[in-house]
Amino acid sequence: MKRCHRCGYEWISTLKQPAVKEICEGCNAYLHCCFNCRFRRPPANNQCEIPNTDWVADRQGCNFCDEFEFKDTTADTGEDPRQSAARDSFDALLGGGSEDKTDVGADAFDKLFDE
Repeated sequence: MKRCHRCGYEWISTLKQPAVKEICEGCNAYLHCCFNCRFRRPPANNQCEIPNTDWVADRQGCNFCDEFEFKDTTADTGEDPRQSAARDSFDALLGGGSEDKTDVGADAFDKLFDE
């Protein structure tokens, strides 16, 4: 699947590549950019797998690279287990996550300072 590098929104089109200034429907990021290209390799020269490509200063912005090919990505199937464990540890540290959050808004404020 061809997905936006920023939000993961799937790009569906009959075209093989997005137009140069085409934007994502989910987050308005440019689709024809280095971050969506299958040849992007940060350690390589010009951060591109293809030698002799022109330098692109804004890798998230649109560019006119003729070598651009939209990379295929898979859908995110779930949350990273490390992220979940970190969130649980943080909630345990601050005592959050298990509270009853039914009293919110003006009523909760009035109850807090009611005598």
